Amino acid sequence: MVVDERFNGGGSAADYIVDVLGRDFDGYFNNVAGDRYPFTSPAAGIWGPKVMIINEMAGSGGDLMPYMFKRRKIGLLVGKRTWGGLVHTADTPPFIDGGSMIAPRGGFFSREGKWAVENEGVGPDVEVENWPKDVIAGHDPQLERAVAEAVRLLKERPVDRAVKEPPPPTWGKRP
Repeated sequence: MVVDERFNGGGSAADYIVDVLGRDFDGYFNNVAGDRYPFTSPAAGIWGPKVMIINEMAGSGGDLMPYMFKRRKIGLLVGKRTWGGLVHTADTPPFIDGGSMIAPRGGFFSREGKWAVENEGVGPDVEVENWPKDVIAGHDPQLERAVAEAVRLLKERPVDRAVKEPPPPTWGKRP
C-alpha cells in the first residue's frame, strides 16, 4: 500500500488511520461458501508492506501522521522532510472586520519526555525531490519511488496469509 500524505495541512490528529495501517490479524474464520477463501480476523486491515509519501508542504497533523507511522515501524517514508509545524491552536477570536487571530497554544512531546517534531518535521527514510522539470514532464518521482519501494518490499516479504482452511479437527478416540 502507498499512502500519499503530501500537502496534508493537518487540522486533525489522524491517529485512527495509523491504527488501521498498523493492524495485524490474529487468525481466520473458515468460509463455508464459494471458493472457501478464509476470512481474516479482524476482517478490516491492509496486510502487507506500506509506504507513505511525505513532503515539505505537510504540517501539523501532516507532521503527526508520518511521525506515528515511523515510530510504530509501519513502513517506509519516501519524499521530503515535513515542515515541522506540529502545534494546536485554540481560542481563535474573530475580529470585527471578519478576520481572526490564530496563535499556537500547545506543542507535542515524545514518550521520552522531549519536545518533538515542531521546528524539525519528520524526515523520510528514502529522500526523493520532486523537481519542477520532472513534474512538468508528467512524472512524479516521489510516487514512482514509493511504488517501486512497495513492490520491492512485497517481493522480499510477501503477505503470509492462508488461502485455504486446515483439515477438520478430530478429538479423542471412541472405544
